[in-house]
Amino acid sequence: MGRNDIPDGILVGRAQVPGFDYPRIVTVRDGQLIDITARGMAMVRDVAESGHAAAHVRSAPGRAIGEIGAVLDNSIAGRTRDDLPRLLAPIDLQAIKASGVTFVVSLLERVIEEQARGDKSRADALRGEILELIGTDLSQLVPGSDAAMKVKAALIEKGVWSQYLEVGIGPDAEIFTKSQPMSAVGHGAEVGLHPVSKWNNPEPEVALLVTSKGEIIGATLGNDVNLRDVEGRSALLLGKAKDNNASASLGPFVRLFDETFTLETVSRAEVALRVEGEDGFVLEGHSNMAEISRTPESLVAATIGTHHQYPDGLVLYLGTMFAPVKDRDGAGQGFTHKVGDIVSISTPELGTLSNRVNLSTQCPPWTYGTSHLLRDLARANLI
Repeated sequence: MGRNDIPDGILVGRAQVPGFDYPRIVTVRDGQLIDITARGMAMVRDVAESGHAAAHVRSAPGRAIGEIGAVLDNSIAGRTRDDLPRLLAPIDLQAIKASGVTFVVSLLERVIEEQARGDKSRADALRGEILELIGTDLSQLVPGSDAAMKVKAALIEKGVWSQYLEVGIGPDAEIFTKSQPMSAVGHGAEVGLHPVSKWNNPEPEVALLVTSKGEIIGATLGNDVNLRDVEGRSALLLGKAKDNNASASLGPFVRLFDETFTLETVSRAEVALRVEGEDGFVLEGHSNMAEISRTPESLVAATIGTHHQYPDGLVLYLGTMFAPVKDRDGAGQGFTHKVGDIVSISTPELGTLSNRVNLSTQCPPWTYGTSHLLRDLARANLI
């Protein structure tokens, strides 16, 4: 990833900058990474909650701290130099939430995971059986509609109803806590798999930046790393399947909404995925946001409102339609990650987010939390 992969627009993020113990707030101007950290605007949370995030980032005074291509390169695990800036996840105090089963393809794969009970060798045969039963009509259904409820009744009669079908076509969206504030990793960092997992995959997604008032003000890319065998054993293991060290990746920047980039732009975006393994394996795919079964606005409304508040705002993964099934280790074995895989998620509107896969136990541990950030900013007289 280089300078040409960075989109035009109003970008905000965080970087570890030499000489500072705490993350700095940054943007990109004319190919340079610009440090715009200021008192009262020393966190992405502050910028988002200001009520004029895009205007602030566009006009805030700052200083150039590096050419963007060099910073991106220095952000890649194993290449990092301490005397150069490196990018971090572009959020800080926001809650990290996710929505699931928002595309029909991922819906079918979740049903297969459940029926396979975590055994990937059974997935191929089950896929054919389930598709024969329910076909592809689900892609045309509006969740919660009368038509969807008729399909639900028919599937129950056939004996293939599933908790995933419930959230896929039923009235209520699946919203869960992906990870904790301050725990996400950014572009170039390693992403982690719990070592117990033998069947897992990346989930390339668009994630929305949402204020404490429920206003959607920007978007970024995300990898909602998933353990298919763990979740397939029981949906009650969702926390173990989803929330592990370095399992939430976001970046490289949040692009804030303005006259050239809106929620409508996000709704039309096509997200590309590429996985390159050290074994020579290559997997490619695309996720078209236009095929989402629940609108981004409805997913945000299901997350935040009078029923649930987030005083520091949130970031919301919107779900993925890409559930990789390409055989990797043999016919009928499907896809699973191997340590060393490079996962790249990209769209022209948001750039490219790349991460290297490792075990969560081998990724750098998460040690810098909210208390550390607030103490450091207080010492620097920035809050």
